Amino acid sequence: MTIRHIVSWKLATDDAQERDAQAAEVARRLVALDGQVTGMLAITAGANTVLPGSNWDVALVADFASVEALDGYQKHPAHLEAAGYIRSVAADRVAVDFEL
Repeated sequence: MTIRHIVSWKLATDDAQERDAQAAEVARRLVALDGQVTGMLAITAGANTVLPGSNWDVALVADFASVEALDGYQKHPAHLEAAGYIRSVAADRVAVDFEL
């Protein structure tokens, strides 16, 4: 059973240039996880480019071979490092996981 993991973040800064730089860094760190996590089938992340006042700032879409693979990703040292940075710049997070 493939699990799709979708996460979006609202960044804390009100400064547009800082938000753009932080969003790009969040996406870069997440995409860098490609190939590092057992059971991760695909990963993509990117900064919002439309309606910055109402849309969330960054989104992640990642597919995992199983719930166990998603759990392994959550605990993986490379993910924990990326998550530490994200927590330092994010104001809010929303996520959903569903079966494909």
